[in-house]
Amino acid sequence: MSTLICGSIAYDNIMVFNDRFKNHILPEQIHILNVSFLVPEMRREFGGCAGNIAYNLKLLGGDPLIMATVGDDADLYLRRLETLNLSCAFIRQIAGSFTAQAFITTDLDDNQITAFHPGAMSFSHQNHVANATQATLAIVAPDGRDGMLQHARDLVAAGIPFVFDPGQGLPLFSGEELLHFLEQSDYACFNDYEARLTSERTGLPLERLAEHVRALIVTLGPAGSHIYAGGRRYDIPCAPADAILDPTGCGDAYRAGLLYGIEQGWDWEKTGRLAAIMGAIKIAHRGGQNHRSDREDIAARYAKAFGQKPW
Repeated sequence: MSTLICGSIAYDNIMVFNDRFKNHILPEQIHILNVSFLVPEMRREFGGCAGNIAYNLKLLGGDPLIMATVGDDADLYLRRLETLNLSCAFIRQIAGSFTAQAFITTDLDDNQITAFHPGAMSFSHQNHVANATQATLAIVAPDGRDGMLQHARDLVAAGIPFVFDPGQGLPLFSGEELLHFLEQSDYACFNDYEARLTSERTGLPLERLAEHVRALIVTLGPAGSHIYAGGRRYDIPCAPADAILDPTGCGDAYRAGLLYGIEQGWDWEKTGRLAAIMGAIKIAHRGGQNHRSDREDIAARYAKAFGQKPW
């Protein structure tokens, strides 16, 4: 079984601010905000939602197919994907553009301020789901607006079940468009902020939104996650991590666990717990793709946290 990962490929430029944003942003001065953060630590990582999700799904033994657009500067990333045995068959290189770039500043409380240049991602609608005939499951992750709309339509037409994961792209869509995404998709995944924003834009509480999909997942950071499915809510605990170093890409790791569990036909508690384990593994490493766990290690961590191995 192959899973089509529709989303961004990006370079993440990650900077660490050795203080707390709240100490330097005065609420009463927001209307004339002009702040500068000294960031002595900086690194460049391979990222993007599609790249991160595919990386983690590969660790689990899945067969991810990345569908994304990249720019003239993508050769280093493409070589890395080939080294990892991740197919580049559905990655389109857009001449005259940059690969999407994220500039992320993280403070001591793991709050993040991100600037994002979409670059080639804006041309994601040039990719076509119909070309990925081997896909049996998919995710529509943050990408170009037109691409996300098109990929959802194409997945419905192809009869491929998919997860709607708007992420940072959520502000691009109206309440009506978000509701239509939910009606088209089989599953939806938000963090807690995105879930509240979706409720506000659609005018519907989470319980009503969940009626449109087989399962609606809301991640809550250190508080774990909630999965609304079959008229009930599953409370998934946060898995213990070896260290709390970098939250960048944790949501993508979590989503890889979800996709794997859905592929395997697992129940929601088991699926959610695997997703939590993947997020915990990621957060102990800097960058979205620098953890090196294999299936044996993942199973051992699952057993230690939840009392039995997942496979």
